[in-house]
Amino acid sequence: MATGEVRRWESALDSVVVYAQGAVCVRLARGTVPADGRVRVTGLPRSLDPGSLRARVRGAAGVRVTEARVEVEAEPLGTGTTDASRREVERLRDAYEAAVGRRDRQLNRIGEVQALRPVAPARKREDPHRRAPVDAWLELADFVDDRLTAQHARLAELEEALRIAEHDLTVAADRFDRASTDAPPAHVETSVCAVLTLDVAGDGDDGAGEGDDGADPDVERDVEVEVEYGVPGAVWVPTYRLRHRQGDDTGRLVLRASVAQRTGEDWTGVRVALATADLRRRTDLPRLRSIRVGRRQDAPAPSGWREPPAGLADLFSGYDAAGPRPAIAGSGGWGAVAVGGAPGSAPTPPPPPPPAPSPAPSMPSMPQAYGGAPGALPAPGGPPRGASGAPAPLARMASPAPSAPGAPAPAPPPAPAPAPAGAAPTPPPAPVNGPPRPSSAELDYASLVLSGPEEQGSRRGRLFPDAPFDPVAAEYRRRAEAVAALPLPGHARRPRESAGSFDHRFDAAARADIPSDGTWHTVTVGEIPVGLRTEYLCVPSVEPTVYATLVLDNSTRQALLAGPVEVTVDDDFLLTAALPTLAPGGVRRVGLGPAEGIRVTRRTNVHESTAGLRNNTTVLDHRVHVELANGLARPVTVEVHERVPVTSDSDVRIEERADWTAPGADTGADRHAPGTRLWRVDLPAGATTALDGGYEIRIPTGKALVGGNRRS
Repeated sequence: MATGEVRRWESALDSVVVYAQGAVCVRLARGTVPADGRVRVTGLPRSLDPGSLRARVRGAAGVRVTEARVEVEAEPLGTGTTDASRREVERLRDAYEAAVGRRDRQLNRIGEVQALRPVAPARKREDPHRRAPVDAWLELADFVDDRLTAQHARLAELEEALRIAEHDLTVAADRFDRASTDAPPAHVETSVCAVLTLDVAGDGDDGAGEGDDGADPDVERDVEVEVEYGVPGAVWVPTYRLRHRQGDDTGRLVLRASVAQRTGEDWTGVRVALATADLRRRTDLPRLRSIRVGRRQDAPAPSGWREPPAGLADLFSGYDAAGPRPAIAGSGGWGAVAVGGAPGSAPTPPPPPPPAPSPAPSMPSMPQAYGGAPGALPAPGGPPRGASGAPAPLARMASPAPSAPGAPAPAPPPAPAPAPAGAAPTPPPAPVNGPPRPSSAELDYASLVLSGPEEQGSRRGRLFPDAPFDPVAAEYRRRAEAVAALPLPGHARRPRESAGSFDHRFDAAARADIPSDGTWHTVTVGEIPVGLRTEYLCVPSVEPTVYATLVLDNSTRQALLAGPVEVTVDDDFLLTAALPTLAPGGVRRVGLGPAEGIRVTRRTNVHESTAGLRNNTTVLDHRVHVELANGLARPVTVEVHERVPVTSDSDVRIEERADWTAPGADTGADRHAPGTRLWRVDLPAGATTALDGGYEIRIPTGKALVGGNRRS
């Protein structure tokens, strides 16, 4: 291996955890640790978040990762690499445009033929009248008719060919849009890699030596590295398949997931886990500030902040004295462009030659650097400042590097613009007293970025809260995040909506393949044992129909999220219903539709009378009669819902005369309206039963309604 070359390790995707939006991927790479400990793990997607990169060594004592950063590489695709889908779309688009051109030219020919008209020669005033050449006119009409017949037949052929070409182009374009984004989209392949620095025990500062595991730090070792990173553009929703046999108290509920991802890499043979957590949730801690009464006092600066070191400009004197960077051989441009210099950056064309140096007054104002403030006094040994408080030009700006032999001399700096006559000189701003005051953005240490030597002015070697913007990476992430706008399957709900305030994780039992095409793919997660029984429900006062329901009892320690469930009874598909969220230990009903084998009828009777010593109380006696008939070949349990009035007036009394019961905690009293009453009846096969109930409403005469409809 040549000197300075970093050893490359190929990586393979091992596992993926899909969150409510986004995913965390884990790649494994194996190789021999070089003497310098620097390796380059390839295969990472272009849409990854550079700040989420994590790396560790698996199963190797005495070896650790001391540095991990993201670099971007670009190289032209080989001549043998072809993008079949893109070439097919381009070919069909050319064919479509050619078909449109032929159709338009045929329409022009038809228009020219239709414009043929007989034109009589101009007659002079002294010429006698001539007979009209009827034969010539008829011959012209026959000629136009024959030509138009042939031209329209040709036009029909061209329109049919245009329709076929448009259909082929639409199909190819749709196939190209749905294709995996794992393939390179252009003639230049951009790859992302993780540059790791591995430290073998004995070279670090932890005191671990050769005697810890018997390994010599100078001998190359084979290790396995795990690289973890986050990517946008992945979503999932839960789906279920329920298998039930009539008469059994248990069922098989298979949890499946519809997963869609457009992360830029195909997930082939990976372990998939599904989580309801938000990958972008806030992690900063709340801060309680003091309340001060009286004269305002300035809060002290938070600990951990300090002013820039003295003599910061002297660190780059050697870099400036070296002059401009040499151009790449054969490129003819200024300087070599580091393709992976900034995290997530894309290859850019060589920068233009540096501008001519300019004096301090013409410099644009620079953003405030971390640790400094406009107008603050310079630290001892620091760079001098001009009258406006901005740093003065550095060494390279004051004395440019010598030019190459034969190169034109740099232009002299422009003279400062003279002040207008009679204008008063602008006084310098008053210096700010006290130490510099950093802003809240400058105290966010996780977002600070160190400016390199390429920066000019006051930014060199200082921390700034603005990360370099990579438009190519931003475009990749924008395309990846578009997968969140996919329409959901029927009865499906987002995991964050159905999970509530708790987060859950589901691990798939087997590895799965999910291409990066932005469409829904079904992944089987596993089988969940649930308690299951069939019950029938009817509300005869609303509808004289009995509905079949499945009562699910989640006896596991894992929650079931809301989503569509395909119900299969006795190996026959019944319907697709909506499963509500079922917490551990919860019981919920799933409707299966009307049960045609069970009939219900309901009759009511209302009798009005008076009571009391002076007949000062109106008594409304309501009687309810319900009949059930089981026409099925098996016993059933029917739950009948009725209702009684609810009043908040203490003078109005309601007395019930029935054997029904109010909903309890075991029947979900919070899901029933006030005044709901229940009958639970066990009907054998072919049996009938009658249910009688009622209630009396006693209303004082002064509060009774006069007229109106008092029937239920």
